[in-house]
Amino acid sequence: MTIHYLSTPVGCLSFRFKDDILIKVAYLYDAKKKSISKPSAKQSRLFKQIAHYFKQPQNFDVPLHSEMGTSFQLRVWQALLEIPLGQTNTYGELAKKLKTSARAIGMACRTNPLPLLVPCHRVVSANGIGGFCGKLDGKPVSVKEWLLAHEGNHLD
Repeated sequence: MTIHYLSTPVGCLSFRFKDDILIKVAYLYDAKKKSISKPSAKQSRLFKQIAHYFKQPQNFDVPLHSEMGTSFQLRVWQALLEIPLGQTNTYGELAKKLKTSARAIGMACRTNPLPLLVPCHRVVSANGIGGFCGKLDGKPVSVKEWLLAHEGNHLD
């Protein structure tokens, strides 16, 4: 298992790899961390994509592996990958599409192991921005607002 850190406009992100497969991304916000080991070629390609995203928004092509979550979570995360750049879905809209509840969508978003890459930030409440990474305010919601604005989606 290796962990690498990347400084971004929304703070430090940590990336956990198992045998060169990305298994977890976490927002560390204001932390300052440096990677100890040099990233592999595959990991470096991912970091270049992420650096490019922060200059020019783009979608990521991220493989989801069955050990990442339940079959339901994988269905939700796959649906997140299908939300176009610069657009959002509400928890309710996604729930209707997947024939489940808005609360279940929210829980699947909250447990998304690859935030940013699997764009759970593109799922919003019917009445506003909603939460992010399990929080309803503070730095996580500020990051969600920044990501949506960066992608050209300005919620009023």
